[in-house]
Amino acid sequence: MCGFVGFLRPSGLSADAEALTASMAARIRHRGPDDYGYWGDAEAGIAFGHRRLSIIDLSQAGHQPMLSASGRFVIAYNGEIYNFQELRAELEAVGAAPAWRGHSDTEVLLAAIDHWGIAATLPRLNGMFAFALWDRKLRRLVLARDRIGEKPLYYGKAGNDLLFGSELKALSVYPSFERKVSHDALHLFLRHNYIPGPMSIWDGIAKLEPGHWLDWAPGEDLVSQPYWSMADMVASAKANPITDLSRASEDLEELLADAIRIRMEADVPLGAFLSGGIDSSLIVALMQSQSRRPVKTFTIGYSEKGYDEAPYARKIAQHLGTDHHEMYISPDDGLKAISRLASVWDEPFSDSSQIPTLLVSELTRQHVTVSLSGDAGDEIFGGYHRYFIGMQIWGLSSALPYPLRNGMARLANSRIAGHLMNGLSAVAPPLRKRLLADRLPKVAAILSERSEMSFYRNLVSHHTMPQDILVDQAIPSKNAFDADLPFTDFRETMMYLDTLTYLPDDILTKVDRASMAASLESRVPFLDPRVMEFAWRLPMKAKISGGVGKRILREILYRHVPKELIERPKMGFAVPIDHWLRHELRDWAEALLDEKRLREEGFFKPEVVRKMWDEHQSGQYRRHYLLWDILMFQTWMDEHGRAPTAAPSALQWDGMRARA
Repeated sequence: MCGFVGFLRPSGLSADAEALTASMAARIRHRGPDDYGYWGDAEAGIAFGHRRLSIIDLSQAGHQPMLSASGRFVIAYNGEIYNFQELRAELEAVGAAPAWRGHSDTEVLLAAIDHWGIAATLPRLNGMFAFALWDRKLRRLVLARDRIGEKPLYYGKAGNDLLFGSELKALSVYPSFERKVSHDALHLFLRHNYIPGPMSIWDGIAKLEPGHWLDWAPGEDLVSQPYWSMADMVASAKANPITDLSRASEDLEELLADAIRIRMEADVPLGAFLSGGIDSSLIVALMQSQSRRPVKTFTIGYSEKGYDEAPYARKIAQHLGTDHHEMYISPDDGLKAISRLASVWDEPFSDSSQIPTLLVSELTRQHVTVSLSGDAGDEIFGGYHRYFIGMQIWGLSSALPYPLRNGMARLANSRIAGHLMNGLSAVAPPLRKRLLADRLPKVAAILSERSEMSFYRNLVSHHTMPQDILVDQAIPSKNAFDADLPFTDFRETMMYLDTLTYLPDDILTKVDRASMAASLESRVPFLDPRVMEFAWRLPMKAKISGGVGKRILREILYRHVPKELIERPKMGFAVPIDHWLRHELRDWAEALLDEKRLREEGFFKPEVVRKMWDEHQSGQYRRHYLLWDILMFQTWMDEHGRAPTAAPSALQWDGMRARA
């Protein structure tokens, strides 16, 4: 697990190339505090910088950038290839193995590319990765990213030069980097609380899409191509469905156990996040079943009632016999973490569970260097409420004539309905907890939709009409859900889209940035390609049945953990943001939402933002999710809206070079 940066300057490298690369790499030192490396070709104009977090082969044999044994290829790589031992043995069996210098997966990756070529190697990889590869023979640059997007990779032009790297903050150091906020990205950020790929917050800089690679030389268009397609994987899985469920859970448990086994390979201490939910509990249970020692587990708790899952995690840890660690978050801890969010997520990101994710990563890093997580179980095995409740709502709504639905939507969005719900909440406090008045705009938007796709889009949106709050009201020509999907089951449509959008751009982005900010590697067994394909071979009843999701995962888990420790309402990594914004965070938020500031910056309509703020403060509505989106953009502007300082001092750079 590492981080890398680089640039390709067609005019050739100047004398400052190595210092500039070091400056860019210094911005992502947290991704690799153990080692720094540089490689450049002045005539070709290519420069690579690499920060290493040593996980497998801690010796200098794993140093990067790394040259292939043939000398043809140079790589700067971030991630882990979990099946590298299998690939190594395959290369040896056909006489294509070099004289190995060490036992790192990086060396095996280079040998595979040397033998099979990049196009044939990428589909063979079971892992999480992003890398830049320079072909010294053809003078071509290759950028590649793993199937689902566990590891980040940004790229784009700065004048005639091509920049690429693991995080935006590294690219922004480049002298000709242009800081122009993308309106389309801001619009979609307000809708989704993350920026959907392939766009980034900066105009001209893109995310390489998951499952894609880019093969480029100066003068050509920047066009990536897929080496893996989820559509093809799903079609293949559905062509070979599992019809006999008598052994399905046993087969899946065997697959998951092996996915976990290969993700437990490391030359450093290893543990797991444990929230006490189904997914993380199952991962830990299967880890412990394969470990001779108690697995180290980590969880976060809250003092606020209704948010704390730590006691459940503790009981599960006790039952499984893990070496358990927990940390309780106070409002003061939250405040301190919030001051660092914009630095960690260097483009706007407002999933508030980023706070506990960052804190649990820092807790975990005090004890281990690698941690497994239960992420992706919801998207693959049907865990989100919208998969069953959303389908029920759409079924009832779509059965009504559209004119009737549209009339009901107007009524739900009216002041009369809002006053009525507020009155009911005042008379009956339990209704306040159901957020009836707060949900009326969402209900109205859902009722007025004409298609499953637009219904789903509103279901997963924060601001359903971002143009109403933005000074620039133009609507992006494309959105994350412009697709014509073949599914007859709406639940499959939602799970498919979540895997392609919400999972990489929210969940995996959250975990990658939080864990790497703490120099911790996080691994996701549910994203093993074999597990994903198996899940799509299953009939829906094995995943969702009777209003309950993840049925097959529950069946496996109950072999290891008593049912009564698991069955309870789902919390996720909820954070008491609504309460904090009215109390501990009020002054902080007030300064960021100052009307004069908003007017001068010119992104948001001050009168609309202030109205939302006043409604939240008065308790009339809970607007914390919508306000958090704006607040996270404002803090990002404070952190990244201005040009950074130049390269590190000569002394700092010499220190980096000495460690290389």
